[in-house]
Amino acid sequence: MADERAGGASGPHGTGTRNRRRHRSRFGRYGSSSRHDDAAGRSFYAALDLGTNNCRLLVAHPTRDSFRVVDAFSRIVRLGEGLGRTRRLADSAMDRAIGALRVCAMKLAHRGQVRARLIATEAARAAENGAEFLARVKQEAGLTLEIIDRETEARLAAYGCAPLLDPDADGAILFDIGGGSSELALLGRAQTLDRGPPVAPMLAWVSLSMGVVSLAERHGGELVSRETFESMVGEAVPLIEAFSREAKANGAKNYHLLGTSGTVTTIAGVHLKLPRYDRQQVDGVWLCAKDVSAVVEGLLSTSYAERVAHPCIGADRADLVLAGCAIFEAIRRVFPCDRLRVADRGLREGMLVELMRADGVWAN
Repeated sequence: MADERAGGASGPHGTGTRNRRRHRSRFGRYGSSSRHDDAAGRSFYAALDLGTNNCRLLVAHPTRDSFRVVDAFSRIVRLGEGLGRTRRLADSAMDRAIGALRVCAMKLAHRGQVRARLIATEAARAAENGAEFLARVKQEAGLTLEIIDRETEARLAAYGCAPLLDPDADGAILFDIGGGSSELALLGRAQTLDRGPPVAPMLAWVSLSMGVVSLAERHGGELVSRETFESMVGEAVPLIEAFSREAKANGAKNYHLLGTSGTVTTIAGVHLKLPRYDRQQVDGVWLCAKDVSAVVEGLLSTSYAERVAHPCIGADRADLVLAGCAIFEAIRRVFPCDRLRVADRGLREGMLVELMRADGVWAN
């Protein structure tokens, strides 16, 4: 989850225009070597994800066996701020989101012909004035957003994260802790369909009406005592236990955890003691249960000011990170597992893979 201000990135996960060159290198390992790039015809694909907390965009072109990101944008907009109380998107939140979407529209226009999918998730789904907001987006930013359902959200995350499945495991419990909802899925073994990235069957899934923004607003995010943290964990556990029964019925045994979203990438960055967030070091890293517990325990011992000052957290996540840790802790209690793989990828990558596969770019 990221923040960007005018002139470039300033948050721990920010992706500003002035850093575009750095991002070409940072995201480069998605694709194959540059000698194959021209064979793809330099056709551009884009994926935009407007969530409860973030607005994020990837622009990429296909390579021989994957894709190469050529532009990226991420900004924390907190579209769902106050939604749990009012059931409506606030004017200020819509203004912030539309400001970010205008930047995305300019980036898309810069590329000319782009095959794109532009989605909105929980905040737009749940808001009584969601349709009004989408009309404003079309009029003021020139973009037509598609509100996807929760099953589609889980499936796209699975598409995006499948390359990180351990081939020696039977599958993984994939979880995506969002701003307004959280998705969990039981994935089977990764499968190769063509020259493109592998896919994994989604054997079971659930979407929880709980995310870092909604949970932090109910319990408080700046001053989080251990009692408050346990209350948040306790709220999440029963929701996850219901999914656990379905997952076990579908044969979940030799699995590992596979986490995507700002919570687990932040935990990884803190564990690695990064001087600033670095996707190349985070995406794909393995953590054991002891590593995760140490980070969560350390964060519980920090003040809000200390979290603001941390290079992998920052002001825009300081009041949300412990709510995310609480949802993650609930997942760990229901699905005790020593191995976690961290994914700095998800919905957007899933959309790109789906679009490119539909166009047959990796067909033999």
